[in-house]
Parts: sequence; structure tokens; C-alpha cells
Amino acid sequence: MTGVWALLGAVLAVALVGVLLKRRDGRVRTTAGARPELPGPVRDLLVPGTPVTLLQVSTSFCAACRRAGALLGDLADRTEGLRHVELDVTGLPEVAKALGVLRAPTTLALDASGAELLRVGGVPEPDALTAALRPHLPGPNG
Repeated sequence: MTGVWALLGAVLAVALVGVLLKRRDGRVRTTAGARPELPGPVRDLLVPGTPVTLLQVSTSFCAACRRAGALLGDLADRTEGLRHVELDVTGLPEVAKALGVLRAPTTLALDASGAELLRVGGVPEPDALTAALRPHLPGPNG
């Protein structure tokens, strides 16, 4: 009987963790002002004068990264002052560690100086991401 209770407790614990992770997936987390030293591969992707760069940190075996890339690319194409780049960190674990990235995809919004404005773990929710980026973009909506 003790084994049944242990199994039931383990199943409930796993279910709770799953629910918590699902709730966090795709949520925008503001990190304005966070400015760690950017690794070289990230600095190389920034274009001077671009107000906001969406850096998508991906891996070669990540299925959700393709969805995130399509969504972010489309958003960047439709939004003035926004650029989307993707960095595959499969062979660059030190870059992921330096950025504090623990999962793929993770999207970082970086300003022109390389300061982190916000981050999203998982596939972003388009409306929430657009609203969070609006104050950092040029034009009537920014």
C-alpha cells in the first residue's frame, strides 16, 4: 500500500511541475537594463542603429524553434525598427550559459547598445510580445 501512495505522490508532483511549466511558456518577462557582457557571437549579430533586435537562441534539435522563428521573423518584417536573428547554440554551450539561457527557444530583445529589454522562454505569445516591445520601437506606436 505504501508503494501506491508513493506512486500517486510522484504522479501528482510531476503533474504540478508540468502545469507550472506550461503556464510560464511563451510569457514575456521584462528585464530592462540587464546588461551582461555579450559573448562575441551575439555582438556579431547586432547591427548598429537597429532599435531592437530579437535574438532567438535555438538548438539544432528544437522543434519549437522553427515555430518561434517563423513568428518572430514575421513580426520583424511587419514592424519598423525591429530585427530578428537566430543563434544556434548547439555547439556553443558557453554562449547559452553567458546569456543565462536554460531552454530553447529563448528570445532576448536587445536594444542598439546590447542591453537586454526582455526575454521569452518558449514560443512567444505574439500580442504580449508586441505590447511589451512597443515602448522601445520608433514610430507612432512606440
